[in-house]
Amino acid sequence: MAKLTKNQKIANEKIEAGKSYTLKEAAKLVKEISFAKFDSSVDIDVRLGIDPRKANQMVRGVVTLPHGTGKTVRVLALCTPDKEAEAQAAGADYVGLDEYIDKIKGGWTDIDVIITMPSIMGKIGALGKVLGPRGLMPNPKSGTVTMEIGKAVAEVKTGKIDFKVDKYGIVHTSIGKVSFEEQKVVENAREFMATINKLKPATAKGTYVKSVYLSSTMSPGVKIDTRTIEDNQ
Repeated sequence: MAKLTKNQKIANEKIEAGKSYTLKEAAKLVKEISFAKFDSSVDIDVRLGIDPRKANQMVRGVVTLPHGTGKTVRVLALCTPDKEAEAQAAGADYVGLDEYIDKIKGGWTDIDVIITMPSIMGKIGALGKVLGPRGLMPNPKSGTVTMEIGKAVAEVKTGKIDFKVDKYGIVHTSIGKVSFEEQKVVENAREFMATINKLKPATAKGTYVKSVYLSSTMSPGVKIDTRTIEDNQ
């Protein structure tokens, strides 16, 4: 077993074993136990009482966080020439079509999100082996395949995120940075959890949200009392 560093010991000592914290307490504590020399992401992990192997219990959605994620998101807009100016004005980092499709075929994936149009999906389908494993394939359900290119680019740039439950029934995503004020982390977490609750499958039985943890990139997880997420505690 690896030895704990001095900072890891301090972090563990600050978290009371077996205790569930209010959302506000957790947001404050995560900032206190983050000792990375960079601005760590604040992550949320939600264990759901579903069976992700069943198609009718798959939880996937999008949410626009009120304070963004704090990350610089690199956006590629694959669009027709008449939409290029719209994409550029909205802040897309790369705009074009065939030249970028050729670059991706050659292995280029230095992007975080691809926004495209329905009429272009036929060309993009051939890129599935490159984009699929990296989670970059545009999807109408996540709003990345649309005729409103400018709007979609702007939403992603200002904090729209796409999330999906994994095979273990856990949704994991980043909802901010350690440098955020506590209240911004709290409000982002509330918005994310409100979206999760709206997506509860009709076929899900028993407790839907089983546990929620907040952590930073290199910190232990802080368990949240789920009852405090909606009542301003």
